[in-house]
Amino acid sequence: MKTLLIVFHTGGVKTAQMAEAVERGARGEESVRVVMKRCAEAGPEDVLAADGLILGTPENFGYMSGMMKDFLERIFYACEGKVEGRPWALFVGAGQDGSGAVSSVERIVTGLRLKKICEPIVVVKELRPEQLAACEELGAAMAAGLAAGIV
Repeated sequence: MKTLLIVFHTGGVKTAQMAEAVERGARGEESVRVVMKRCAEAGPEDVLAADGLILGTPENFGYMSGMMKDFLERIFYACEGKVEGRPWALFVGAGQDGSGAVSSVERIVTGLRLKKICEPIVVVKELRPEQLAACEELGAAMAAGLAAGIV
């Protein structure tokens, strides 16, 4: 059975709702084990055990959250050279434009040589139903891809 790991941080409501939608979509694929953890709870062992990774962060001061940065710092060297080619995706709850959060996460994940499967979902300001649906579709697509062995 394949494992999809969803790691996120939030200090508010928007990014938590996005994470729940991603998880809801992923859980529709019964042949994939879905594990969702907050950044503080996740570690290298979770990433090494996962076949795919979805990250979620709010935009804080034009950057990823401090907790997401902490998570990525804690897992980087333990996972470097061991997770190459695994699929990953990103969602961002932004107050400005989200570009700083996206680029800061991408810069670190690039060093792990993960395979980006889609453009990040960035929600600026208020979360709309169609954006929640896009998050759900992201989870469903990643899980289906893992189940089929195509991502």
